[in-house]
Amino acid sequence: MRKKLIIHVDKNHPILIEGLKNLGYKNDEYYNSDLNTILDIINNYHGLVIRSRFKIDKTFIDKAKNLDFIARVGSGTENIDIRYANSKNISIINAPEGNKDAVGEHVLGMLLSLTKNLYKANEAIKKGIWEREKFRGHEISGKTIGIIGYGNMGKSFANKLKGFNCNVICYDIKKNIGDIYSKQVTLEKLRNESEIISLHVPYTLYTKNMINKDFINKMKNPFWLINTSRGGVINTNDVIESLKSNKILGAGLDVLEYESLSFESIFQNNNPSLNYLLNAENVILSPHIAGWTNESHKKLAKVILNKIKNHL
Repeated sequence: MRKKLIIHVDKNHPILIEGLKNLGYKNDEYYNSDLNTILDIINNYHGLVIRSRFKIDKTFIDKAKNLDFIARVGSGTENIDIRYANSKNISIINAPEGNKDAVGEHVLGMLLSLTKNLYKANEAIKKGIWEREKFRGHEISGKTIGIIGYGNMGKSFANKLKGFNCNVICYDIKKNIGDIYSKQVTLEKLRNESEIISLHVPYTLYTKNMINKDFINKMKNPFWLINTSRGGVINTNDVIESLKSNKILGAGLDVLEYESLSFESIFQNNNPSLNYLLNAENVILSPHIAGWTNESHKKLAKVILNKIKNHL
């Protein structure tokens, strides 16, 4: 019997290919091939393993006449036309369970760095400036933290907060998903009570630019903002204006509105808004690495492997 073929267009932890071999799959690796090359051969494959290199749209799916599943080694699936894929009986597999702990820790790290003024203090000391009062920080103990999007990532962050004596509340379009770590509330209540906002939503038409001037103006308190979901869920210019007015006290942004599909061309154009973020003392940036740890690298592969195995 001929082995089923899987094409890998992004490199992942080697245990994924090893495990797929043990399941009887033949694995072809096309890490450096362009989209046209992949389109020419995708018809030969039963499975596709990808992170973010290509947009899997109707054109791609129509070429993939024998595809049974698409495995996205990560959390978000906005680069895949899921509805059209499902109409062609192609299953979509992703792995938010694999990097949820990495994301939760990253959010906590950003939050503490902002509220304790660690970044600013570190830069000052490196310049030979030793000041204490200027960098007096804030405790998160006793504050209300609002989590928007309470799936794997939001729940992980809430779990990490359990020793900080915070009041943790969450908002999600799904009902009855609050737990012992966070009480589910309405969006209005979250805006009325939160002093810290952390975003953990997928990028959809519903969430696009959801953190905008209107949302910010409805926040009762000045607040710190953390975004490790997708850059497009915030309106960057509105956030910048709120940083200038101190309505937003500080922002930790692991993702930016200006990222390309593969997150690699962000510095190619002169962008005044990006330049502001790069130079603002109350902004911490990281290059989409919240879920990017040595441990999650392996865990993501394990989750995908197990889900493919269960799909058989």
